[in-house]
Amino acid sequence: MTDACNTSNASDVSPLGAFAVTRKWPAQRPERLQLYSLATPNGVKVSIMLEETGLPYELHRVSFEGNDQLSPEFLSLNPNNKIPAILDPNGPDGQPLALFESGAILLYLAEKTGQFMPQSAAGRYETIQWLMWQMGGIGPMFGQLGFFHKFAGKDYADKRPRDRYVAEAKRLLRVLDQRLAGRDWIMGADYTIADMAVFPWVRNLVGYYEAGDLVGMDDFAHVKRVLAAFVARPAVARGLNMAPRN
Repeated sequence: MTDACNTSNASDVSPLGAFAVTRKWPAQRPERLQLYSLATPNGVKVSIMLEETGLPYELHRVSFEGNDQLSPEFLSLNPNNKIPAILDPNGPDGQPLALFESGAILLYLAEKTGQFMPQSAAGRYETIQWLMWQMGGIGPMFGQLGFFHKFAGKDYADKRPRDRYVAEAKRLLRVLDQRLAGRDWIMGADYTIADMAVFPWVRNLVGYYEAGDLVGMDDFAHVKRVLAAFVARPAVARGLNMAPRN
């Protein structure tokens, strides 16, 4: 898989040609799943999942600097103007499917491929539970902490907003650390979409946001152990760097 360029007209003769997004990002390989994303914690969830499953895909980078996410073409795919989003030419019943929201995409890909989701109903719902926990807690809280700590902290003399998110980040890390005690992954021995959702955000917190010391990351030994195992996976490395295989 390689990044798409804007010179191909292949999408015009495929079912994807009906989707306005392909006018801005033409599909060189329209038979493949099309991923519109960027290397943010939410964005890499899906590229990691695609690399882990081996499902062929074509990557289109959405430039925030160029406000690509606000273009009419992208908004036709995701009216919420956020990445990631996908366009699958081989969706349910053989029809193309456009989908946004990283958690929804992870669930879809798990069901499409039959991978990284427990087969039992109880295991499936427990995995979804932890996926929703990330979507509703880890992502928003770590993101706000990053904003107040790395980007806007100097603009706010009052540190109470930052400290609020520091406290909540610590609480969430404690929940995760307790869950991982005696487990290889969130669901136990099996690596799932819950891990793909959670650990890009943990990595971002201690890396890009430079908040490891602020949240006392050394207090969460199980989180650190599993984070190291996560980033050591070859598919994760490719997904994090958005460097798909040919």
